[in-house]
Amino acid sequence: MVRSLVIGLSLLSLTACGVFLTEDDIKLPGKRLSILVNSRTVNADPELAGVQILLPAPLPNTQWPQAGGFANHAMHHMVLGDSITQNWIADIGTGASDEIRLVSEPVVANAMVFALDSESRITAVNAETGRTIWSKYLTPESEEDDDHIPGGVAFYGNRLYITSGFGEVISLNAENGEEIWRKYILSPMRSAPTIRNGRVLVLTIDNRILTLNAEDGDLLWEQEGVGISANLLGGASPAIDEDVVVVPYSSGELVAYDLETGRLLWSFSMTSVRRTNAVSSLAHILANPVIDRGLVFAISHAGTLAALDLKTGERIWDKKIGGISNLWIAGDYVYLLSNDGDIICLSRNSGRIYWVRSLPRYEDPEDKDIPIIWSGPVLASDRLIITGSHGQAWAISPYSGVMLGSIDLPDGVSVPPVIADGRVFFLTDDASIVAYK
Repeated sequence: MVRSLVIGLSLLSLTACGVFLTEDDIKLPGKRLSILVNSRTVNADPELAGVQILLPAPLPNTQWPQAGGFANHAMHHMVLGDSITQNWIADIGTGASDEIRLVSEPVVANAMVFALDSESRITAVNAETGRTIWSKYLTPESEEDDDHIPGGVAFYGNRLYITSGFGEVISLNAENGEEIWRKYILSPMRSAPTIRNGRVLVLTIDNRILTLNAEDGDLLWEQEGVGISANLLGGASPAIDEDVVVVPYSSGELVAYDLETGRLLWSFSMTSVRRTNAVSSLAHILANPVIDRGLVFAISHAGTLAALDLKTGERIWDKKIGGISNLWIAGDYVYLLSNDGDIICLSRNSGRIYWVRSLPRYEDPEDKDIPIIWSGPVLASDRLIITGSHGQAWAISPYSGVMLGSIDLPDGVSVPPVIADGRVFFLTDDASIVAYK
């Protein structure tokens, strides 16, 4: 099971909360033959060696209202203070267990943080103080004794929209948690909804995409993808931009629909011909697709990373790289975590690789025991923030891949951090929200 780590957000400022390490500090003495380097399947393009990476200046964002930030999942380069410390920590309910994981990141809006625990309880806390404002169980009375399947949460128009493993979409008043409507749609959901122009898009585990009216929950249109018999825990949320919905099905199909009518626009297979084992053959798209300036970026577990034209689905470029963590687009660059344990910087326009850095694969590297699962990255004020299942958070230079620092969190982290109003929020596996400012 994956415990997650959280990342050191400042090179000099978090010494009160944890010790930062330099790249030399983490090297053990003696000659080493790294299994990470030897097993690497991607390498930097030698023609790009020494090419300077230039990022747009960081900009402030006051909210993180949906999974991936906004409906298009493109948050670019955000502002976070150079000197930050732990601001507060808040308990939001029941943590992860061997049977149930936390798979939904928090959302931040109207100076509040909203998060789901492992027993389908939604809690609102004050973003400045961590004080609990309200908390509400969402489990149907007939299902109270059954196992929970995590869902997700989104904020839109002063309301919360929550998907559940019990086949329900629920709308709540964000100020007090009062229920507005509840829609039963038959199939469980593991990913958060995506909302735009008064439409709530939800994706079920049996690959149905439904569009509901945000006001009353009425069904506007529905489409169905290819069903599969097995998939991985969790799921990605649809991306929306320019009235185009891009749906990441667990079959590995990336399909675009018209937001207003549900008309099919195009489809693209994210499956790979390369198969190394039974798990790698699962084509599940667990990372949110990203829509940025007319292009769609997506990565599948099976080993395909692709950039497509939003309007036509035409392939611009692709790479044989697999991953389950969200992509990050900023300026002319794509940042990602691969299944091979690398953090990678690529060209947004061509897919050529600027740099690759191998990350630790195991908590006990000598015995290759206790795998580390990394989440992220998130880009803020010239550092990429990644979290790991071993309870650490790292800061990585977006310009070179050099490690800038790390901190320890109270527990592992299974979801990426979110950033809003100059704070970074981590949801740990013991159901604590930890805020740094």
